[in-house]
Amino acid sequence: MTHPTAIERLADWICDLQHSDIPAAVRAIATNCLLDTIGVAFAGAATAVARTARAIAMDAGSRGDAAVVGSPQLFSAPAAAFVNGASAHALDFDDNCYAGFVHGSAAIAPAAIAVAQKRNASGKDLLTAFIVGSECEYAVGAATNSILYDQGWWTTGVLGPIGACAAAAWLLKLDRKQTASALGLAVAGTGGLKACFGTDAKALMAGRAAEAGVVAALLAAQGAGGPHDAFEHWNGFTGLFNHGEFNVAMIAQLGSGSPWFMESPGVDLKRIPLCLSSHAAVDAAMAIVTRHDIQVDDIAEIVCDVPQIVFANLIYNKPATRQEAQFSMPFAVAVSLLYGTVELAHLDSAVLQEPRIVALMKRIKMTVGPRWSLAGACEAAPEGANVLIKAAGRDWVEGFQAYARGAAQCPMRQEEIDGKFMKCIEAGNDSNGALLLSRLKSLDMLPSVRDLLATA
Repeated sequence: MTHPTAIERLADWICDLQHSDIPAAVRAIATNCLLDTIGVAFAGAATAVARTARAIAMDAGSRGDAAVVGSPQLFSAPAAAFVNGASAHALDFDDNCYAGFVHGSAAIAPAAIAVAQKRNASGKDLLTAFIVGSECEYAVGAATNSILYDQGWWTTGVLGPIGACAAAAWLLKLDRKQTASALGLAVAGTGGLKACFGTDAKALMAGRAAEAGVVAALLAAQGAGGPHDAFEHWNGFTGLFNHGEFNVAMIAQLGSGSPWFMESPGVDLKRIPLCLSSHAAVDAAMAIVTRHDIQVDDIAEIVCDVPQIVFANLIYNKPATRQEAQFSMPFAVAVSLLYGTVELAHLDSAVLQEPRIVALMKRIKMTVGPRWSLAGACEAAPEGANVLIKAAGRDWVEGFQAYARGAAQCPMRQEEIDGKFMKCIEAGNDSNGALLLSRLKSLDMLPSVRDLLATA
């Protein structure tokens, strides 16, 4: 008897899933993920890299029914997915999931929205498709056991086309064979390197991941075939990307009655617009200075003891650009301590050059201590931090933070999530965020998503 491949298992689950199968708690999580992603896309649309993506889409003359944030023009579904994906990730303010160490929504949401608008789908169908894409991508991410990420592959670029394709395939109502072919096309053509960190490539590759997933589904809808064994093939995903390991039990978990991946490990929303690797250290440092009544100007040294993955991600000790600052532990901690938080407005060259910021950054360093070699330490705090602070005339004090505020294990309050959304809409120079927020909160009730992104 031939056992189904991982892709065929995914296709079976995608084709069988109905909106009524999804627990209310998962729908609520997904609604916040969509809300958050659309918000950061509006803010990101004002960046130079998003303007570049829009210019390329317009130059291609790709017209259709899908809206693009920051443009009155309607585009084809692949083009809209590309542009909105780039905008959603442009400020590195979008969500994250530890099932694969991946920015899921920045690729999945733009793809789902674009195809839903192409199909004139309902809000209920959009939400279902987004959940389908998220669960499939996170299942594959969990199956990699983080080997993919640890080897230097950028998981958002590698796994994003899978989630985007799954969402698009569900909306296009592909049958099992077509869905498996679409996923095979998405997996066979995927890729992404962490060399993109701190450059425009990171946002653009998130957009390309969304686009690739949509294109794979549209190709399959037209009869194109793809390898159903793209994970198991001797020249496939598992051998080339993941050192021969792939935990297929994570794929089998879909529809088995186990917790949904959007619930466990859950999805982390970002409180500040920086790489998530810095967030726990920021929270720990802020708590220490408050608890011990330390004046920032008295700080002589700060040591952030972090897992190797955090040390490897935050590579810019002396950031010179906005993007480098977003991957800098000294910048994250210094700005948080001096300003009380990190806002989008702080991602500016003038802030990078402020004498107090520069001086404090020089007193902040990272290390990977022996605590992270203990069994289970990194699993319990994937991007955690133990922060030590030495103030003039005082002993060292320390504090530990396993998960950042905003993580699934330490979630923001709903009013904080809504407040972030409104600030992002304002940062994108749009004044009617309240209308869009209301529409997104009643997504299940919308008969059509054609006007979902309209703010007028």
